[in-house]
Amino acid sequence: MIILRRLGVLTLIIILSITVLLLGPAYYLMSGRAPMEGDWSTATRQSAAIAPEAGKTPEAIVQIYAARAFRWRGAFAVHSWIAIKPPNAPHYTTFEVVRWHIENGNGAIRVHEGDPDRYWYGAKPALLADIRGTKAENAINKIMKAIEHYPYKGAYRTWPGPNSNTFTAHILRQVPELKVDLPSTAIGKDFLGNTKVFARAPSRTGFQFSLYGVFGILVALEEGIEINLAGLSAGIDLGDLALRLPGFGAIKP
Repeated sequence: MIILRRLGVLTLIIILSITVLLLGPAYYLMSGRAPMEGDWSTATRQSAAIAPEAGKTPEAIVQIYAARAFRWRGAFAVHSWIAIKPPNAPHYTTFEVVRWHIENGNGAIRVHEGDPDRYWYGAKPALLADIRGTKAENAINKIMKAIEHYPYKGAYRTWPGPNSNTFTAHILRQVPELKVDLPSTAIGKDFLGNTKVFARAPSRTGFQFSLYGVFGILVALEEGIEINLAGLSAGIDLGDLALRLPGFGAIKP
């Protein structure tokens, strides 16, 4: 009887916790910030005018972006990608993981040239990292090796991963020059596979424990302390004095 009562209390705590974690996504849905309807074929993919012109910028550049996912998924998660431009290159090359690319038989990783800062089907991107010069040159070589060794080239799963954020996090863990703080809304960043439970944090400034990307804890200088429950992450970033919440992302005073 005591065991049943304890299980009942634990179940209630879990239900209440998930309910609280869903407040952010619910707000985005009810406020219309994450529309339930929309046609991807007519959604804008124009440049956000964030990246410098490749032809007018001779130095090497590495940039990482994230934008709200399309339609209702944007209430929960962002889509992230990485772009590189070697020294004197006339264009950027962008690497990202998308479901439709693998459904078309081309593998999970989509590679394309052109503006790296395009809207993600109506959602304006946020610049997470902008690295230039010699540091960017060194990073580019390591980025290419990390892409080559990405373990899920033939797989995609929106939740809990592997997805676009799993791909970006994989690269970040392999490239010490980046040290990027992926937002709490980057669902999939904590997916470590079916057998691995410990890893560096994506920023490489700490470590994390994660079970299939649906439960875990992360402690790092960049991200702070973050708890993952059912793929929804919440925590506190003491360095930036910010709360990290599902749906909302980082909230600063």
